[in-house]
Amino acid sequence: MGILDKFERGLERAFNGAFAKTFKSGLQPVEIVAALKRECDTRASIVSRERILVPNRFHVIVSPADYDRLAGLGDSLTSTLVQEIEQHASRQHYQFAGGLSVKLLQDDSLSEGQLNIESRSVEGRVDWTPVLDVNGRRYTLHQGSNVIGRGSDADITIDDGGASRRHAEVVWDGQRAGVRDLGSTNGTKLNARRVSQAALETGSLIEIGRTQLYFQVVPQASPSDDTGYLQRPGGMQ
Repeated sequence: MGILDKFERGLERAFNGAFAKTFKSGLQPVEIVAALKRECDTRASIVSRERILVPNRFHVIVSPADYDRLAGLGDSLTSTLVQEIEQHASRQHYQFAGGLSVKLLQDDSLSEGQLNIESRSVEGRVDWTPVLDVNGRRYTLHQGSNVIGRGSDADITIDDGGASRRHAEVVWDGQRAGVRDLGSTNGTKLNARRVSQAALETGSLIEIGRTQLYFQVVPQASPSDDTGYLQRPGGMQ
């Protein structure tokens, strides 16, 4: 099983676990993920031999009842949906014209469980942001040192008995990243090999104790009125 396969399975477990109690009936989050992936595949446009362009702005349109449940999850759902699109695009070698965003809308004409997806490509500046995905949670890395460990003073705290208080660090200089072990007791692995320090490529897997941390550099949309949650009163306009 490859690194991306492990990541996909990890995301799926985290996705299902995070929302299982909320969604006992009505539209399921996994159905939204499947619909977004289909939308990418259907709207994929071959620009050149090395460039397959897919939409980067998505409207998820649901019934009022489903909207009430989904909107209650706030940014956690949006973040997860964006991650799923990113991973699908990476696996299929798709590219985006700009940063990704997903917006939730409601339509009074839809019944509970029904779903529509609208998408388009919007050109714009893409901010490439370094992140670590840990147990279904995404951490944005800042420039300089990002310390990972069991201690409360770490930038990224992990609940793992196999981790030292200040176990390792990921350093980001604005363009490149690297990982360095901070003299931990049990060591740090990168892509299944123990390392003291090494450069990081997007998609790399860092292992600290039993914890898996996936490093990525992801496209992030510049702030605009196309991002976040928005409710359309009285149905679609």
